[in-house]
Amino acid sequence: MKKALIVGIDDYPTSPLSGCVNDAVAIANTLERNGDGSPNFSIKLLTSNEEEIETSVISEAVSDLFKGDAATVLLYFAGHGIINPDTNAGYLVSQNGSKGSWGISLSEILGLANDAYPKIKSTVIILDCCHSGFIGEVPALANEHIAAIGTGVTILTACHRNETAGENNGHGLFTSILLDGLSGSSADICGQITPASLYAHVDQTLGPWEQRPIYKANVQSFITLRLVSSKIPLETLRRLPEYFPDPASVFQLDPSFEPDRENIPEELRDIPIDDEKVKIFKELQNCNRHGLVSPVDAEHMYYAAIKSTGCKLSSLGAHYRKLAEMNRL
Repeated sequence: MKKALIVGIDDYPTSPLSGCVNDAVAIANTLERNGDGSPNFSIKLLTSNEEEIETSVISEAVSDLFKGDAATVLLYFAGHGIINPDTNAGYLVSQNGSKGSWGISLSEILGLANDAYPKIKSTVIILDCCHSGFIGEVPALANEHIAAIGTGVTILTACHRNETAGENNGHGLFTSILLDGLSGSSADICGQITPASLYAHVDQTLGPWEQRPIYKANVQSFITLRLVSSKIPLETLRRLPEYFPDPASVFQLDPSFEPDRENIPEELRDIPIDDEKVKIFKELQNCNRHGLVSPVDAEHMYYAAIKSTGCKLSSLGAHYRKLAEMNRL
């Protein structure tokens, strides 16, 4: 069972925002189903255009999120974040938040997440708000390099503790990249999207002069946030040990693998096409496109077939071959 609480607040009495509700709705719609339309997260969505998101509302919803058993729970928040310099405590700001009572504290959220394990196997906290990188720090030590993250907890934030989170074209800058990643840009070969792959996607997209995302984790198991179509069909990946008996093997190619008879050298045109070999060659070409296979002594797979050389596994290909050999695909 996977469940997610998604919160977006634009309508603050002072300093209103413009992209947080859009962000929350888009994140909820994306996480609710996998790429093939199958159910993914069970969503509870709270947005300020639909109701008043007061401190009590957030607090109760967060508390409910961590009740009961679940494989994965996810908390997403878009709105204002603040650090109280007097107490060195961070807060997600509610609509009725004010000095001395800003909203729900980051330490309270993290405490609930830490205490939820092992009834909840994995907790993912994603925050698109200013100063969000503060979560996980130990306030009493006043040291941003020391964190207290419990087992099974992953944190992904829009910026460092001393930075602000920007908005752009009706979305948070961080969340717009996050949505791109969740839509498939950060998926691995098998179509799995993880918090780590999302962080890598955001980190690589944001430049060194922009807000810098933060990733913190204390996990012991693989977390998949969403599934999209695999870049290479799993049945193809499972055949890698058949095509390559060991990681250093060269799969021998020849012109009978290549169906094109108009553009190949004239002296090869009479070589018959083998339909079964053509099917294999198409699978290997797909593996080549995604970096699992490379041609031997040729610039392209086409020439590897025409010149009767072959192809071999890349390091990534050897990894997936091993997974297939171990029956993990």
